[in-house]
Amino acid sequence: MTNFLLKRLLTGAVMLFSVSFLSYFLLYLGTGNVAILILGLQAAPADIAALNEQLGINRPFLEQYFSWLGNALRLDLGQSWSSPERVSEALFPRLRVTLTIVVITTLLALLISVALGTLAALRGGWIDRVVQFLSLFGFAVPGFLVAFYLAILLAIQFPIFNAVGYTNFSDNPSEWFKSVTLPVIALALAGVAAASQQTRRAVKEALAMDYVRTLRARGLTFRRVIFKHVLRNEGGPILAIIGVQFVGMLGGAILVEQIFAIPGLGPYAVSATTMGDIPSIMGLVTVTALIVIIMNLLVELTSAALNPKIRLS
Repeated sequence: MTNFLLKRLLTGAVMLFSVSFLSYFLLYLGTGNVAILILGLQAAPADIAALNEQLGINRPFLEQYFSWLGNALRLDLGQSWSSPERVSEALFPRLRVTLTIVVITTLLALLISVALGTLAALRGGWIDRVVQFLSLFGFAVPGFLVAFYLAILLAIQFPIFNAVGYTNFSDNPSEWFKSVTLPVIALALAGVAAASQQTRRAVKEALAMDYVRTLRARGLTFRRVIFKHVLRNEGGPILAIIGVQFVGMLGGAILVEQIFAIPGLGPYAVSATTMGDIPSIMGLVTVTALIVIIMNLLVELTSAALNPKIRLS
């Protein structure tokens, strides 16, 4: 297990370095217009040159990148070009909000999809058809459209939940619940659709395998076979789908946070991109890539714990 973990950590480190290097290079190609974006089209050439010197974007690419990388390794993501805040100070509070919503959505999607997929595989009939219809609906309807309708129905026509804003759990738990419910539902739909179908397929295939008949012949109850053996053996593919959906939810959160005016990574990403704020964009890209790598590592470790054969891969 130690070798498995070390291999995955090394792979993650190489991937993070590659993502940051390529992202910085692509952003470096467009730095020629940054000073004009900040100062305006009427800025004098001398002022533009002075700002380029101040921002350090007139230095060679590798010098800029490795200077940024050295600071990033010390958790210093630089100074924002469009605001007086340091990128780390602006990014991490917003990251906490986005991660709260995405993690809750992922756990909820996992629980609901496993329940629905298992029920559809075991019961069949109209229950199976209903689950498949709901899955098709979840695939077909974009999360931001669901968010719009949820806000209109459950926050405006029937003011049950909050339409805009975010409240910290420590400040007011009930208001926190009202502020995260609609975004979570809007993001969870696609995840439930994908994972419930994977669960249904995995359970159906497992029920036809010899080891299930052998366990039943030994006197194990059907419930024990399902929960202790079938779901454990098929947990890897289900977790893999949830891991992929987690990445999609991070992207979907940008739109959903805009709709519900939630101060997460979404508004920050839009603002940084509009202003050509390279330190902020690099902070977003790096932190997001790190989160994705950590999520993939957790999925692989959990899958390896459920199925020891994975550790040998």
